[in-house]
Amino acid sequence: MTKYRADLTALNGDQIGTHAHGYVEFEHIANNLHITLEMFDTPANIQHWEHFHGFPNGQDANVPTLAQDSNHDGWIDLPETEAVSGTTMVPLDGAPHHMHIPNDNYPVANEDGYYSYQKDVPYDQLQAKFKEVFNDQDLQLDKRVVYIHGIPNDFELPVTVGGKLNDKYEQHVTLPIAAGKIKKIED
Repeated sequence: MTKYRADLTALNGDQIGTHAHGYVEFEHIANNLHITLEMFDTPANIQHWEHFHGFPNGQDANVPTLAQDSNHDGWIDLPETEAVSGTTMVPLDGAPHHMHIPNDNYPVANEDGYYSYQKDVPYDQLQAKFKEVFNDQDLQLDKRVVYIHGIPNDFELPVTVGGKLNDKYEQHVTLPIAAGKIKKIED
């Protein structure tokens, strides 16, 4: 068994009025990747996209800081994370091994801003799809960063916040609210 963990800490917490935090663990046993995630103090009663991000070339990804706020608006939006975290790679949704990122199959926080996610993923299928999409690269979990996204649609964002995906998913869906670097903790 190989075990990985990321401790997730708040991004944009002061701006949205809540400091989301939690953890995610990945346990790779034989042909199974068991994923466990718990989040606290997220915006309540909404769906939260969650993914791991990274660089397709295997470069080490890191959690953004205010240094990535390139337009100096006080927000770290999705496009600003790419310089240190790379691109969105694998969703933590109903079928991570399909790698279908924009969808409506992510966890929903309860009225207290809490939610949990558990999933057993067929490792060989995830690895094969990952190699197909990212030019024969391996998952390399310890080079990735996990992101939690999402704030209520009625929250007023500055026009400077980017991250809109097509006409269906606005910046409210993609705004990062927590992130953490994945580290190998057991081999």
